[in-house]
Amino acid sequence: MNLIERVKSILLQPKETWATIDTESTDTATLFTRYAMVLAAIPAVCGFIGMSLIGVGGFGMTMRVPLVAGLVNMVVSYVLSLVGLFVLGLVIDALAPAFGGQKSPIQALKVAVYASTAAMLGGVFGLVPVLAILGLLAALYSIYLLYTGLPVLMKSAPEKSVAYTAVVIVAAIVMGVLVAAVGSVFMPKGGAMLGSSGGPTITMNTPGGKVSIDTAGLEAAGKKMEEAARKMEEAQKSQDPAAIAAAAGDAAKAAAGAFGGGQAIAAQSLKAALPEKLGGLPRTGFDVQDGAALGLPTSQASAQYGNDDRQVRLEIVDIGGLGQMAVMAMGMAQGEKEDQTSAEKTWQEGGRTLHTRYEKDGSHAEFKTILKNGLVVSIEGDNMGVKDLQGYLSQVDLNALEGLQRKGKS
Repeated sequence: MNLIERVKSILLQPKETWATIDTESTDTATLFTRYAMVLAAIPAVCGFIGMSLIGVGGFGMTMRVPLVAGLVNMVVSYVLSLVGLFVLGLVIDALAPAFGGQKSPIQALKVAVYASTAAMLGGVFGLVPVLAILGLLAALYSIYLLYTGLPVLMKSAPEKSVAYTAVVIVAAIVMGVLVAAVGSVFMPKGGAMLGSSGGPTITMNTPGGKVSIDTAGLEAAGKKMEEAARKMEEAQKSQDPAAIAAAAGDAAKAAAGAFGGGQAIAAQSLKAALPEKLGGLPRTGFDVQDGAALGLPTSQASAQYGNDDRQVRLEIVDIGGLGQMAVMAMGMAQGEKEDQTSAEKTWQEGGRTLHTRYEKDGSHAEFKTILKNGLVVSIEGDNMGVKDLQGYLSQVDLNALEGLQRKGKS
């Protein structure tokens, strides 16, 4: 199956394409690794670029989601969207008999994945937040795809297609609300896309360079999703809430495994990179945390420095084996922007992504870099310029941070 051709055919010739899909032999791993995992990255990455790098502006003001918060939100929303597709397939399968259809987990998952094509592609409008509403229009076309696919793949009664579609949409909306609620839990309070397994890789070219995807890791994650599907079906039959919750957790971890899993670098190792002083400014406090979001290990270490005139905050964040997703997203968003009050720029240098933003009156400045291994190092301060921050950051051993290794899956 060619991904581009399948996208075009399901969007332009849905009825004929559903008939083809109905006869295809596939499995959960293939559906996710060769289709869903690729398209689901579009709304996640574009949403991050739009909200954290471009921002929402008006009346001379621009609002942005903080960079680190945006990165974590990108990763969590990506994983949850894959889990959502998986659960939606279970819902479609469970409802089939009530509408004269036939239960088939893999056929139901086909419907969930392929019908979501328009909605996932619509995520590209997230690049410009004010156009995000157009993404909802794209999602409406996914309803039509669902309507045309259910009777073909689930063999439901044609006269019940409207009702079947409506019930599935209600379930999808409820699931979307739950996904948003769960995602908010994992947003940070303060700050490689794929782990290497030695298997074959796919390389994507971005403005910032090449990003390699470990397809062996994706296949392994897909197989775990398939096993999670079996467990969720068994739990559903048993009506055991604890078993259902445990199976859902396994599905989340399997989706997270698409990015290689692995542990985040220990927060204490990050703390060791925080100097006692920065440019003569004493360290006045620090915060060190290890955590995990849906099986996605994270760690962060930050410190405050200052005196009566200047205040600086230095932060180092690791989002585990998902760091390369951040590298890819930042690589797609290079450019610069300036107005009467502020200026910012994102560029690549020495394999790293750099981002600066400052107020022209000297009241505030920020300097961030994403290292080759995906660590995010950021420094910001009041009453200073970007050059001052660059001088402070030169006292942090970025090469040593870049050389830190993550442990494999535990």
